[in-house]
Parts: sequence; C-alpha cells; structure tokens
Amino acid sequence: MDTQKEGPVGLTTVYVAEGILRAMVIQGVLESGGIPAVLSYEAASRAIPVTVRKIGRVEVLVPMEWKKEAQLILEAKPVKREVFAIPPDVAEPSCPAPK
Repeated sequence: MDTQKEGPVGLTTVYVAEGILRAMVIQGVLESGGIPAVLSYEAASRAIPVTVRKIGRVEVLVPMEWKKEAQLILEAKPVKREVFAIPPDVAEPSCPAPK
C-alpha cells in the first residue's frame, strides 16, 4: 500500500520542505534529472518565512509514474569530484599558441 499522499491530477508528494527556497532547489534537482515537478504551498508561505503547521511548508510533487525515479534522485549521494573534469580516457584538446 502506498503511504505517499496523492495530490491533484495524479501527482504524489516526494519531498516536504520547510520554506520555498529549499523546495525550489529540490524542484530544480528533479527537473534537471528530467522529472517534471511542481510545488504546492499556502499563499502565506511565500510571505512568512517560518513553519507553523502548514504555513511555510512546501510540498514537492511529481507525476505518480515518476515517483520511483524521483526518490532515487533524492536519495542519491553527491558525487565528490570536479564538475568540469576531463575524463581520463579523453585527450585534452590542443590550443594554438597566441601570436
């Protein structure tokens, strides 16, 4: 049995953040992985940066068919290496010397 809360139009909550900024980061992570995501929050959550009951609480929702993929992305450990590193099997391009 699924314990995740179902949202509107076949959406399911995969993350609950305390604040809009954290939720936007999680949404960006999912979208950069190719998973569509939307945020659900009370209107006052954007104006009041605290969490009191539902105020300040932001849910990140994805389509139900993307739930497992979204959970895998959110559970993944960060990679500790340079972002722009050249793989060892690729030769560095030669640059012409300045004249």
